[in-house]
Amino acid sequence: MSVPPTRILYIDDDPGLCRLVQKDLERRNYVVEIATDGAGGLARLAEGGIDVVALDHYMPDQDGLVTLAHIRDLAEPPPVIYVTATQEGHVAVAALKAGAADYVSKDVQGEFLPLLRRAIDAALDAVLLRRAKAVAEAESKLNWQLAQCIVDTIRDPLVVLEQDMTIVTASKAFLTIFGIAEADAQGRRVSELGQRQWDVPALRDLMARVLPENKPIESFEIEDDFPGLGRRVFNLNARKIFRPGDHAHRILLVFEDISDRKQRERDAQMLTNEISHRIKNNLQLIVGLIAYEARSMVPPSAKGYSAMQGRIGAIAQLYDLISQSSFGQTVAMDVYLREIAKTMSAGLLGTGSGITIEVSAEALHIDADRAVPFGLLVNELATNAIKHAFPTGAGRIMLGVTQIGGQIELTVADDGIGMKDKDLAKLHEKRGANYVAIFVRQLGGTMVPSRSNDIGTVIRIRIPVLLIPPADPECVAA
Repeated sequence: MSVPPTRILYIDDDPGLCRLVQKDLERRNYVVEIATDGAGGLARLAEGGIDVVALDHYMPDQDGLVTLAHIRDLAEPPPVIYVTATQEGHVAVAALKAGAADYVSKDVQGEFLPLLRRAIDAALDAVLLRRAKAVAEAESKLNWQLAQCIVDTIRDPLVVLEQDMTIVTASKAFLTIFGIAEADAQGRRVSELGQRQWDVPALRDLMARVLPENKPIESFEIEDDFPGLGRRVFNLNARKIFRPGDHAHRILLVFEDISDRKQRERDAQMLTNEISHRIKNNLQLIVGLIAYEARSMVPPSAKGYSAMQGRIGAIAQLYDLISQSSFGQTVAMDVYLREIAKTMSAGLLGTGSGITIEVSAEALHIDADRAVPFGLLVNELATNAIKHAFPTGAGRIMLGVTQIGGQIELTVADDGIGMKDKDLAKLHEKRGANYVAIFVRQLGGTMVPSRSNDIGTVIRIRIPVLLIPPADPECVAA
């Protein structure tokens, strides 16, 4: 599709100068029309199709300034290049104030023509820029209206904030759920709304980083009493957004009501704790029955009963920890080791024993699925140390966990008579045939070779780090 030529209207009462301008501009592919007075020029402009007007000042009946005023009154006036005599600068200033796009000082020799061409080109460029800006602004407005319609269909409340955290726009869901009129929300800070439930220092600090650091907010929980809603829990997420057209960066803040989900999680946790407590009680009952039966057994059989008692006791301690935990997905390893040590000291050693069990552990967590074989492994290694490391009946056992890279290292060490290197090698060779190897395999771990010392034995086992995060997202409660 061909582009129509640019059409120039030259208004001047000098026929010779009109022909000079017309020939010059037409050589550059402009279409030039001539009007010899202001009235004629206005009549031609009324027909439309003129892109730029070059207007002389001195003309019969009405001068250029009067004609310029009528041109500016048109619905869509074209740009006007005001043409004046060389000594009439004050007229040019008056024309610019009246709305002329530019002015050119003319002369009868035609030396002003290059200046006129540049002024026409500049005026056309300015028109194109204004039109492009108008189209972009109209498109931006339509897009924003479309976005607002989409926002209003979303069930989760959301707001768009300025850099000073005042509300630019709020979704219908936000206004409806929190009972706020649109006029009362716009221009106010979120922290000022309602009973200032959102005025939380931790949230203010995170919000202050969204724009300058482009750092989004993920799953920030606030629990509070809201008028008309009661006790609710909201999950807040924020992102930096950009609105085309005005080059402004803003914040999109979304409020997700997770009250029902949170209550289900709490109910499930309460049920898990209750079940774990009952399992622990039943296991302790079994331990007591085994201890009662062991008293009537001959020594070889009694040792087997004691070993069984220790293993079941370790599992009972695990369920006791789960029943007291605020989250059921993980178990604190340091606390778990101390409970195992306490149980073994009471069940296998007694108050008069010269053997002590100590714990030195980092605050690490293990997922509940692996906590049972972990406890059984610790119980088995510590029991072996109690049985074989201290022929004199006195010594110390150390239980520890530490993180090494992407693994957790369990250490069971004693200061007893120790094991020879060949005995340690045999221990690794029997991995598939004893309880220790079975538990290590269930944990997805490996035994780390350790050289024997003159005193004591050290067993190291490495397992993968925690598979499940130990804590819920940050929550702020009133």
